[in-house]
Amino acid sequence: MVIVGFDPGTAITGFGVLQQEGQQLRVLHFGCITTPANLGAPRRLQRIYEEACRLLDEYAPDVVVTERLFFNRNETTALSVGRTIGVILLAVAQRGIQWVEYTPLQVKTAVVGYGGAEKKQIQYMVTKLLALSEPPKPDDAADALAVALCHAHSAWANTLEKRGR
Repeated sequence: MVIVGFDPGTAITGFGVLQQEGQQLRVLHFGCITTPANLGAPRRLQRIYEEACRLLDEYAPDVVVTERLFFNRNETTALSVGRTIGVILLAVAQRGIQWVEYTPLQVKTAVVGYGGAEKKQIQYMVTKLLALSEPPKPDDAADALAVALCHAHSAWANTLEKRGR
């Protein structure tokens, strides 16, 4: 199974691509889609959409995962992140790919084992669990890999649960 995780943002959208075979996970690619601040919102979203399409076409994932949007204070940030998720979901829908979202609590619990984990703890565990030589940079790429890891762990747990029935 190929899993693509996205950490959506207007300036920086992190992505991580994992290959899962049983319990084995392999990083295929990770990085960020960046957009210049001097571009208007439509052009920034177009660039994110085009790069998301390129990634989805190149890796042909079985599933795309994102973290559920949760902002309780900054409505402007929530709106821009929501727009970014929208263009990613358009690319996903056009290709008939399954989409799953997880809460920040689910991601932290799946990756670190503790829902109140700090960013550094998540980066450390992503590095260890994926046998990387150093933490993924920038943080947005590490966050995207964490979301993909969350799905990999959840999918594995669901498989075990189904076998046990």
